[in-house]
Amino acid sequence: MRKTNDKTLKDAIEQMMQVYKIKRKFDETGISALWPELVGKSVANRTKELFIRDKKLFLKIESSVIKNELMLIRTQIIGNINERSGSVLVEDIIFL
Repeated sequence: MRKTNDKTLKDAIEQMMQVYKIKRKFDETGISALWPELVGKSVANRTKELFIRDKKLFLKIESSVIKNELMLIRTQIIGNINERSGSVLVEDIIFL
């Protein structure tokens, strides 16, 4: 039986991440792991670089065709990333 001040492990870890200001970095790193699921394996395999800085997702894609396709669905990608993270991690996508 739980006491009133007991927390779940998940809540305790989230609180710790907020206190040490590492939650955003943790979420940003998670996007790299989720990238194949967000855009598919074929696109993920052609992604040479992926990082987030100042709420901008920077992508280096080796295929110009895929790059153009991603430009067309950039708002959908941004929405999916932010929905998955539960916060606004990305506001724009920059293609390198």
